Amino acid sequence: MELLLAKKVTKISAVLKRSLKSCLQASFLVGFFFSIFSILLTLSLFTPPAIAQDNSVDYTLTNQAGADFSGKDLSGTSFAAADVRDANFAGADMSGTILTKATFIRANLSNTDFTKTFADRVLFNGADMTNVVFVDAIATSSSFADAIITGADFSDSILDRIQVKNMCKRAAGTNPVTGVDTRDSLGCPD
Repeated sequence: MELLLAKKVTKISAVLKRSLKSCLQASFLVGFFFSIFSILLTLSLFTPPAIAQDNSVDYTLTNQAGADFSGKDLSGTSFAAADVRDANFAGADMSGTILTKATFIRANLSNTDFTKTFADRVLFNGADMTNVVFVDAIATSSSFADAIITGADFSDSILDRIQVKNMCKRAAGTNPVTGVDTRDSLGCPD
């Protein structure tokens, strides 16, 4: 009988120890989370709100048709697969952006900087690309049908031969920023 009683006391003691350990852990966790919550609340009350930068927004897969991005710093952003037809990007900084599969049909891209942009399979059809700086960019499988390219600089960009051939038919002007002739930047024959 004493042996049976000793086993029950040992078993009850083990259960009590586990319960006490669980209570202590729960108490610690509640205290820990309360401390974190207090710190975050204090920071939110005494820290000025952050203002979203235009170039910190990811426009991937969004519909920005007709939006006004004129003069904005959009460098390093992504417009991958975005619909930006009829949007205004005049004078924007789009350097280093990712434009894969985006639709820039009839967009105003005049005086925009596309330096080192990745523009794979992009539709620039009917876009106003007057005085664009499109230097060191990759625009494979992209279409520039009926785009206005007067004064555009495409120096050292990777473009499909058929696009270059078609753009050479209407290429004219000199880029006011780089001083490069549009025909020269495309490698058009004389």
